[in-house]
Amino acid sequence: MKQEATARGYSKSTVDAFFASVKQDPRTLKADRSQGIFKKDFNEFARAVISKNRMDHGRNNEKKYDAIFDQMEQQYGVSRGVLLAFWALETDYGAVQGDFNTLNSLVTLSHDCRRPNLFRPQVFAAIELFERGNFSPTNTTGAWAGEVGMVQMLPEDIIRNGVDGDGDGKVSLKTSPPDALLSGAKMLKGLGWNAGQPWLEEIVVPSNLDWSKTGLDKSYKVSDWKRMGVKGRSTNIGPDNLQASILLPMGRNGPAFLAYPNFHVYFEWNKSFVYVTTAAYFATRLEGAPVFNLGSPDPSLSDAQMKSLQKKLSARGHDVGKIDGILGAKTRAGVQLEQQRLGLPADAWPTNDLVNKL
Repeated sequence: MKQEATARGYSKSTVDAFFASVKQDPRTLKADRSQGIFKKDFNEFARAVISKNRMDHGRNNEKKYDAIFDQMEQQYGVSRGVLLAFWALETDYGAVQGDFNTLNSLVTLSHDCRRPNLFRPQVFAAIELFERGNFSPTNTTGAWAGEVGMVQMLPEDIIRNGVDGDGDGKVSLKTSPPDALLSGAKMLKGLGWNAGQPWLEEIVVPSNLDWSKTGLDKSYKVSDWKRMGVKGRSTNIGPDNLQASILLPMGRNGPAFLAYPNFHVYFEWNKSFVYVTTAAYFATRLEGAPVFNLGSPDPSLSDAQMKSLQKKLSARGHDVGKIDGILGAKTRAGVQLEQQRLGLPADAWPTNDLVNKL
């Protein structure tokens, strides 16, 4: 990596100074391989991370930084609840930003064979920040995956989207809420956020809905969903001409949401289905939406059952990715196709009945 950095035009003295202290971090590797929290279902995960304390702090911070949120909404078109939710879930509003040495984590993940192509560019971005005086190889700390600051941004994102929100002449994502919030909003806009549009709304769906039309890989105009009997639970859904997908995180008997194009932008921030759904829902709660209606969903599969299901789906030609016990997009797609084949309600929620039939 030192050779590549030099080939990119950085001086030998800069490169030597940047890499002088670097070492592999076994804690980073352990964290990367043990993300068990994402095996929780939506109800478990949401109720675990959306606490009364986080709701209260969110409302207090909204009032405290009202002018910054106004600026964010006007300049980038990102609704305040969205950044408040990220701020809460990523670092508890800045209180827990991580104690991993950022450079060690990035180089460790660049050397590890699982996802090197994701992390190698971040190392070179960190060199750029180091050269600008905005990164310390020994003192910059953050999350295990190399993210830094109150809303946890990687070095490339900091270079592209860092904003001096408090006007002190520097971008301080670890200590300045205005800098962190405006930088996060700029990043979301760059990822495709549509100003003034919703991202997620809770809905009530008719019992006779064609469940095969649900899922994030299918979308119809809101006006079409209305004709199918879909209604907003607490507000009117829409606008009518927007495309939207029906999201059933726990199947047809659980909570139901209409997911708009902005919802898909969340996956550019984090790839976990349960995290994204929770973050988007939390944002609506911070803007006044009620607690979701849990309904009476079929019980979640155990870790062993989920892995067994993934193996069965894989044996039938479905690409479910790694057999990891996590109900991600690929596993959901395979479940829905098998439900259709077996004549079951195709809501993409795996049940013990489906496992037995397979």
